Amino acid sequence: MPYYIAIEGVIGAGKTSLARLLAERMNANLVFEASEENPYLEDFYRDPQRFAFQLQLFFLITRYRQLLGIPQQDLFHSHLIADYLFAKDKIFAYLNLERRDLILYEKVATLMEKELPKPDLAIYLQSSTERLIEHIRRRNRKYERNISPDYIRQLNEAYNTYFFHYRETPLLVVNTSEIDFVRNTEDLEDLIRQIENPPVGVKYYVSRKS
Repeated sequence: MPYYIAIEGVIGAGKTSLARLLAERMNANLVFEASEENPYLEDFYRDPQRFAFQLQLFFLITRYRQLLGIPQQDLFHSHLIADYLFAKDKIFAYLNLERRDLILYEKVATLMEKELPKPDLAIYLQSSTERLIEHIRRRNRKYERNISPDYIRQLNEAYNTYFFHYRETPLLVVNTSEIDFVRNTEDLEDLIRQIENPPVGVKYYVSRKS
């Protein structure tokens, strides 16, 4: 059974929802990405070219500090669950930064990444662009209202490419179009069973209903 689990997916994929559900069931310590604390987020969605580097640098430093301080073992919790993977930060960097800024970003990110613990299991919540857009609109967060559908499409493609080549840790890929772990207890239970028996390499989750 993995101790440190990192959950990933595009904006609106359900990372935080799954993290909360797993934490409740598995007596886990939770680490949430502090997205709303980024002062450049709303500005970035309004004017990506102007605010991309500031946004990315703030996220990079915040994620680094947060994960650097997590305990490797916790006497009060059986597991540690994060609703993000530090390595995914590069997905956004390569999508949004100009070449000159990207070179600087790479140097800083590479140094930081060496000091951070890697998860025992990464979970990628894969979803269609249409479903992601639907979820984003439904939750109606102020700083997300200016996100364009085209940006979500590009981000979704970038995520799929990244995790297709991902080999850093064991990886469980979950197609969220096949299950509803929030509203369906049986789906959640089936997913938990997959997590309790994690893959050695990459595993594509197949719903019990398939």
